[in-house]
Amino acid sequence: MGSSTVDEWLYNGGPYELIVLHFLLGVACYMGREWELSFRLGMRPWIAVAYSAPVAAATAVFLIYPIGQGSFSDGVAGVFGGSLFSAMHGSLVTSSLIRETTENESANEGYRFGQEEETYNIVAAHGYFGRLIFQYASFNNSRSLHFFLAAWPVVGIWFTALGISTMAFNLNGFNFNQSVVDSQGRVINTWADIINRANLGMEVMHERNAHNFPLDLAAVEVPSIEG
Repeated sequence: MGSSTVDEWLYNGGPYELIVLHFLLGVACYMGREWELSFRLGMRPWIAVAYSAPVAAATAVFLIYPIGQGSFSDGVAGVFGGSLFSAMHGSLVTSSLIRETTENESANEGYRFGQEEETYNIVAAHGYFGRLIFQYASFNNSRSLHFFLAAWPVVGIWFTALGISTMAFNLNGFNFNQSVVDSQGRVINTWADIINRANLGMEVMHERNAHNFPLDLAAVEVPSIEG
């Protein structure tokens, strides 16, 4: 919003807008740069697609979250599950490396960067895991496995951003009462109104049914706090 003085700019949250909006613009442009680089190198754009998840989450948290109150729970399963399976896969890979060197040399010396040959035995690793848990919990195809490990956290973070963005605009939490008016009764919009709406949104979230307007907010008179 426009401000005529520095004090008004500071009061209206100018520094936050300046930093956050430039940050979001920067990370969005970086995502475009990742896509452009992969395109020029003839690669598939999965790096940019994966990076879109934290970009969406950052946009939801830093831009949408100050307006309302959202929920992070939608992405917990995706992030935790992806981390768990990635750690599990890493331990299986470490345990089934194909040694190309002697015992006196590091196993890392036997590999070339970008080599086509596999560096570990996926059949042995996930065959063991399939017997440890159950057969269909393991992967025999390396491409399918790594796609799953990448897609699960990314989709989880996408849903996190979606949950924050949708619940932030909970219209049942708005009361449209302005906090500052001038002598003529005209509204002076401030960030206090945004915070007020966020507080109402949080109170709605705590109700049993998020579609019901809280009774204490719907009351014409302010309820007494005396016993």
